[in-house]
Amino acid sequence: MIARSMRGLVALAAVLFVTGAGAQEVKHYRFAYDQPRNTGYSIAGDLFADKLKELSKGTMIIDQYPGAQLGQEPQVLQLVKAGDIEFAIISSANTATISPQAGVMSLHFLFRDENHVIKGLADPRVFEALKTMIDETTQGLHVIATGSQGVRHMYSKKEIHNVGDIKGLKIRVQATATEDTMFPAYGAQTVHMPFGSVYTSLQTGVVDVAENSINVYLVNKHYEVAPVLNITEHEANNALVFVSDKLWQSLSAEQKQWVQTAANEISTKEPQKAFELERSAAEKLKKMGVKIVQDVDKKSFTAVADPYLDKLAKELGPHAEKIKNLIRSIN
Repeated sequence: MIARSMRGLVALAAVLFVTGAGAQEVKHYRFAYDQPRNTGYSIAGDLFADKLKELSKGTMIIDQYPGAQLGQEPQVLQLVKAGDIEFAIISSANTATISPQAGVMSLHFLFRDENHVIKGLADPRVFEALKTMIDETTQGLHVIATGSQGVRHMYSKKEIHNVGDIKGLKIRVQATATEDTMFPAYGAQTVHMPFGSVYTSLQTGVVDVAENSINVYLVNKHYEVAPVLNITEHEANNALVFVSDKLWQSLSAEQKQWVQTAANEISTKEPQKAFELERSAAEKLKKMGVKIVQDVDKKSFTAVADPYLDKLAKELGPHAEKIKNLIRSIN
């Protein structure tokens, strides 16, 4: 009887040991972004989290931190580099704060249309060129995917029908050499500030105009202080997904494959979903009574912007020039 009881205890201990070992293998990782849920960034987070959980059989769990909970994009980049955050999705424009050549993705009218953006971000040659650029120009993190929040438009209290309408206006832009060249070329004044300060700055008149995608404009309620959305489509709202080198080096070959396969879900699926979100956001804004100016004379902008495409890419550096050429070659 005692022997049987002992065998039972040993068996129970073995089950508990295995269960405990299994539990220890489940690890949680932070995935940070500066936009709220219901944006292209959260679509990326969900695609990545679901696929990684599936591939790892529940041993690698992504905890998402939306809405700049862990900091604005430039700060998050530094935290990823330091290994304090494992994953993040960051605009390519803000990536230029650590790798200036990333500003190539912000070149105005680099992409022809929605399909060109979707194809360009999913193109393996473009991805490899972006990955190499980051690996060779900065340290502490790696690119594992590309993402999108549609294209950027200018919004304000006034209608913008052509490039002459923004002359002399103060426009909040992302802090890149590309933005600081292009908007003054249009005759506007550039102002830099964290994204979280844009609402108040529009409200108080610190800036006259801001620019972003339609859904970002909607979910952050910028229409309350800038009730006119002008469809300028001047820039693709590109993003890059990063993994910290600290985490990457700690992963097994199999885990690295899981992470990269899960990240590929973003590059191939998220941009199209982001554009669908843009269309849905535009419909919501129309029903809310927001003024949407569709008849913007884009040729008045491209006449100024086109000569800068080659010039700025070359000035940014060889990686930027290669990426620009690859994107322009995509049909």
